Amino acid sequence: MYDLVSKCSVLLAKDFVHNAFTVILNEETRNSRSLYVEMNQTVISIHPRLKLSKVYNFSFTEENCQVLDQSLENSTMNSRRGTNKIEISDHKGVSVFCDFQYDLCTVTLAGWHHGISAGLFGTNDNEAGNEWMVPNGSFTDNVQEFTQSWQVNKCSLVPKKEKPCPITAKQNICKVFFEEPHSLLR
Repeated sequence: MYDLVSKCSVLLAKDFVHNAFTVILNEETRNSRSLYVEMNQTVISIHPRLKLSKVYNFSFTEENCQVLDQSLENSTMNSRRGTNKIEISDHKGVSVFCDFQYDLCTVTLAGWHHGISAGLFGTNDNEAGNEWMVPNGSFTDNVQEFTQSWQVNKCSLVPKKEKPCPITAKQNICKVFFEEPHSLLR
């Protein structure tokens, strides 16, 4: 157990063999954080402090540009939403559960993902000696070095001043695809 001191978005866990899932802790504005969960061409952005989640289903983008907040009925993911809870899972044994009342989220991986994932959550192979592996395959015992190695974006301690402007639906979709730190198209 350790405190996360980074003010940047960091990779918590990712399947580096089959690319079945990615979980990123995003640093938002005003010291707020969101959880980015990607499974089966579907992304769920969970904002625990705001008690909300948004769904982006990239498999429908060619047919329909309005991909924001789509239901998951045509997806291979399961989603259950309660008053203060959300659970997302897929048929490959990945489950993310968030309890908004306690600001607590858990990631559960089935045995199929044994030893093929890495990130701040470790290597998931039941070997205590390699939990602090950095992306280049070496190891560290320094919390700051470990945390910085799994950053997914370049960030600075001085926030940029941006002019507020009205955002249309099309601009929002472009932002998701080309400006979000976790987007593959960035």
